[in-house]
Amino acid sequence: MTIPSAEGFLQAASCLPCTAAEERELVVALTREAEENVKDGDLRYLVSHSWWINWQHYVGLIKPDENDTDMLPQATSRPGEIDNSKLVSEESSSIGDEPELQRTLREGDDYALVPQEVWRKLHEWYKGGPELSRRVICSSPTSRSYIVDVYPLRLKLFDERDSLERIIRISRKAKVSELYSLVCSLMSVEQSKIDIWDFYQKTKGKKLINLNETVEEAQLMMDQEIIVEVKADDAWCSDLGTRSNNELALIPLEPSTSSFSIAGGPAFSNGFSSGFGSSFSQDNSFSPLLRDTEDGYSIFSNGTKDDIHGLSGLHNLGNTCFMNSAIQSLVHTPPLVEYFLQDYSREINTENPLGLQVMGVLVLICSKDCQLMIIMVISENISIEQGELAIAFGELLRKLWSAGRTSVAPRAFKTKLSRFAPQFSGYNQHDSQELLAFLLDGLHEDLNRVKKKPYIEAKDADGRPDEELAEECWNYHKARNDSIIVDKFQGQYKSTLVCPDCKKISVTFDPFMYLSLPLPSTVTRMMNVTVFSGTGDALPMPYTVKVQKNGVCGDLVKSLSVMCCLQSSETLLLAEVYDHRIYRYWNSSEPLCHIKDEDKLVAYRLPVGSENLLRVEILHRVVDRYTSESMFNLSRKLIGSPLVTCIPNDSTRKADIYAIVSSLLAPFVRAKVHTLDESATKLNSNGPSLDGIVLTDNGATCEEGVSTSNVDEEAADEEVLPFQLWLTDDKANKREHIDADSNGVPGSTMRLLMDWSDREHEVYDIKYMDELSVVFKPGFVSKKNRQEAVNLFSCLDAFLKDEPLGPDDMWYCPRCKEHKQASKKLDLWRLPEILVVHLKRFSYSRFMKNKLDTFVNFPIHDLDMSRYANHSRGDQPPIYELYAVINHYGGMGGGHYSAYAKLVEEDSWYHFDDSHVSSVGEEDIRTSSAYLLFYRRVGSSSCSVSKNVAVDTDMVDSLDT
Repeated sequence: MTIPSAEGFLQAASCLPCTAAEERELVVALTREAEENVKDGDLRYLVSHSWWINWQHYVGLIKPDENDTDMLPQATSRPGEIDNSKLVSEESSSIGDEPELQRTLREGDDYALVPQEVWRKLHEWYKGGPELSRRVICSSPTSRSYIVDVYPLRLKLFDERDSLERIIRISRKAKVSELYSLVCSLMSVEQSKIDIWDFYQKTKGKKLINLNETVEEAQLMMDQEIIVEVKADDAWCSDLGTRSNNELALIPLEPSTSSFSIAGGPAFSNGFSSGFGSSFSQDNSFSPLLRDTEDGYSIFSNGTKDDIHGLSGLHNLGNTCFMNSAIQSLVHTPPLVEYFLQDYSREINTENPLGLQVMGVLVLICSKDCQLMIIMVISENISIEQGELAIAFGELLRKLWSAGRTSVAPRAFKTKLSRFAPQFSGYNQHDSQELLAFLLDGLHEDLNRVKKKPYIEAKDADGRPDEELAEECWNYHKARNDSIIVDKFQGQYKSTLVCPDCKKISVTFDPFMYLSLPLPSTVTRMMNVTVFSGTGDALPMPYTVKVQKNGVCGDLVKSLSVMCCLQSSETLLLAEVYDHRIYRYWNSSEPLCHIKDEDKLVAYRLPVGSENLLRVEILHRVVDRYTSESMFNLSRKLIGSPLVTCIPNDSTRKADIYAIVSSLLAPFVRAKVHTLDESATKLNSNGPSLDGIVLTDNGATCEEGVSTSNVDEEAADEEVLPFQLWLTDDKANKREHIDADSNGVPGSTMRLLMDWSDREHEVYDIKYMDELSVVFKPGFVSKKNRQEAVNLFSCLDAFLKDEPLGPDDMWYCPRCKEHKQASKKLDLWRLPEILVVHLKRFSYSRFMKNKLDTFVNFPIHDLDMSRYANHSRGDQPPIYELYAVINHYGGMGGGHYSAYAKLVEEDSWYHFDDSHVSSVGEEDIRTSSAYLLFYRRVGSSSCSVSKNVAVDTDMVDSLDT
């Protein structure tokens, strides 16, 4: 592919900048070229996300979406210099030092990644900086998936002779041999003269001797220490001591492998590598004693330091608080503790293609006092293909449950996690719930007792009882999935879909691992609507209605009908007003998400069957009463809100039209005007009345007591009319005289234009038409919502509420033979022993990400789920006790995770904040930071629930609300 140069757009002698279109075409071409030819070692450059968005708006790569309510303000002019200053840490301000990135950056929120040639062009056009380049590395050689190493490994290098600390940076995918080469080049020494040791927390660990493994496989972590040992027979002299930290930081790194996903930033492959080499190879000189001691755990601990088990913290290895909180919650789950402290090796599924790989056999034996013995069998002839995640988790759980409170560095577990799930590699912040879901699913596959999953074809309900169908579906699921995770964590819910047209009902029963509950403020929205009378009975009245966010306009009309006490003979016509005109009418099936907060909604009360009548729209304009035709377009400023009514199709004479408009204006008559003009009264008494319109079954109209045959034509004389009306179009761009006899209009809508001079203002008060509120004012209501508390039961109700599917999630109806926006209803059918509840605090849109800090009042004791699972089997009622909570503090970008966990045997709570563990009172567990809740059913066999627990009266009372 040939990339056009800048000369292709401008002459070489020209000093003028490129146009927006020329910039766009060149950047698109250069990006496409980089995507098609990505390879190891390519460079990608970080660009401020806000600047990048503004540039894309400027060149037209991003166009405004009329349905996107969260669209950022569009840049209308050429952006200024590139400003990456907010991406760089303040600590790296020294001249000549390589800029140090902020540790909490997130791609798509803080920065975008562009190819090297694109950066060069952008910098040529806009200047600015600083320049932030990162290399492309390969995350999976087998699948050829690539990522950008935004945060290369930062290591603290010590020389054993002088203990001087120096900083080096290297890709986590670089080989250990490359680390040796880098250190040797810095110290000007041959590789044979030195050894490099793992020096984590300044404790000498293992020697790095396997040159073919990556530094990540060698379990080297961000900001950790390594130490160089000079061999005894060495006589060299190095000038290393004279070099500064800044000089070392400027050493260029050239990793031999690379990974990248072109979609901008570290977008990872969904799969995982299936051909990695184990870090438990013979070349690693694996020593159980050495490895566990370096991770803050001693296998041969005699328990004299502290007899309490389960109070060990986890080191933060670099933005790994999300992982630490999830691990602490799982390792304090009583059934998992009991399971992994026993010999579970026989349950490791070595044949499951969905399991996670390991080379070698790991036998774990635990004595009664939690003393751990590890035997690693390495053999070239033995290859266990799956199970490594379960083994790594079990090993970590045993360390955390050993006697004492020594913190553990989960480096081995982090290394394996990065292999199996590339999305969690590196040192970016991640979602604890996403990691928890992966761990539970991975542990299940590794421990699945089903060696070969049978193929089972799902059968249709065919009108069978729910109990029979549910049991059949659960048995089918258990025939393919049978593990400790399924036994303890999985339940079953009933899903009911109903076609809106043919009313076809589809019932399915599916397993679930956790419940993701929306907060009521995230599933509902407040909408302001002004209701107008279509018959002139009352003044406009504003209403505020709460509706489901993913509902349809019909739901809004239904709720509004109740609030405004709509009669059975009336209906509501929903419309949007823009620039004092009817911009559009909303159909009942249209999604509410298409209505923006800044829109102005109105609803007109009309008789049932009004769709069969002629719709009349009345627009208003300020103008001198005797404005000439030539001055019309200069003085046609619209005011107020349109009025809408309907009349029979044969009642379009001038007298009829003036009479109906006069009746609509009646509520707006000022108080000092006791009676209308004689002419208006006469018109109104002789004109058609909507009260006399009766619709027959076939939609035809008959008029009871309404006659216009004797209308005094002189009353319609222009000289005695109380106001002036004209026929116009939908934009009020023209005006035509109203004929005395008949006024045929194209289509089903007649549009009238009413002149407002001083006389009309004296008679009618137009302020009632002018005061239209927008659908939603975020600044006013959001403060109230932040203080509003909800309880867990309201979240469950919102989760289980009947709601329509979104327009992007249509259901294929087998009866209608097409996709339909069906209604969906979830019910809990079978509840698990361990109930994990995820509170959905994060919301996402095209350009905005938001976190809700709403306080959710959840029960600690006696969570009674009986009302939600009436079909749950067993003699024990579904009563649950809380035993762990994962908290998220802060916002989307720089947040932090911690966990509360309960030692059930002691009936005491502790706060696990990375390596810091402290006791906490039960009354302090409920906070607005709660993100994941872990409950255990009362009466479960593997551990007892404390006696004499007080009833949680706050939550019991809330059941009645």
